Amino acid sequence: MTAMTLRLYELAGAQSDRRFSPYCWRVRLALAHKGLPVDTIPWRLTDKQAIAPSSQERVPVLVDRGRWLSDSWEIAQYLEAAYPDAPSLFGGAAGQALSLLHTRYGDTLNAAIFRFVALDIWRHLHEQDRDYFRTTRERRVGMPLETLVGDRDQRLAAFRDSLAPLRLTLKAQPFLGGERPLYADYAVFGAFQWARCISPYALLAAEDPIALWRARLLDAFDGLARAAPGYDA
Repeated sequence: MTAMTLRLYELAGAQSDRRFSPYCWRVRLALAHKGLPVDTIPWRLTDKQAIAPSSQERVPVLVDRGRWLSDSWEIAQYLEAAYPDAPSLFGGAAGQALSLLHTRYGDTLNAAIFRFVALDIWRHLHEQDRDYFRTTRERRVGMPLETLVGDRDQRLAAFRDSLAPLRLTLKAQPFLGGERPLYADYAVFGAFQWARCISPYALLAAEDPIALWRARLLDAFDGLARAAPGYDA
C-alpha cells in the first residue's frame, strides 16, 4: 500500500517547534520507523476544537486518509496493521503483546517524571495554556506546582534507583528491541524525551546505560529526536 502524507497533531509550547508530549514522541518515532511521511501540526492544550473530529481532547491525533486516530498505543497498532509492508514496530505478534507492558511502563515513568518537571512545563507553555495547565494539574496533584517540584533533589536518587530493571536490560543489549529499536523503545523513550524537551533538570547521570540508550535513540532516524529544541540534561 502506498502511503500518502499523514498529519500528526502534536503538543507544542510557546515556541511552535517545541514539541514535548511523551505520547506524541512515541508516534513520531513509530512513523519514522515505518518510513511514513508526516506533516506535524502544533497544537495547544486549550485548542480542543482543532482535534474535535477525533471525538476526544488529547494528542497525539493522527489523520490518515480521512481517518482520525487518537491514543499512542492505538495509533501504533493501526500503523502496524495498515502498513504491513513497512518495517514492523513489534517484530511479530508476541512482540506486540509484550509492547503493551512497555507502553504501560512508559506511562508510569511519565507520572514519576511529571513530579520533577511540572513547573518547567508551565514555564514553556504558550500564554493561552498556562492558566488551564496550572489549574488542572494542581487540582490533580493537590498542591501548587512549586511545592510539587520543591523537593525534587531529595527524590532524585530514589527515582534513579527505581530504573534498575531498565538499566540492567540496557547494560546487556543496546535497545529494548535487541540490536535495533522497536516500539517498546519508543514507548519508554518518550518519557525521557519529554523531560529533555522541556526541562534542564538532569534526571539521568551521564554514564548511566539508560542515558547512553537515550543518546542512541536521539541519533536514530537521522537525529530526528535530537534536532528537537531541548536541553542536554
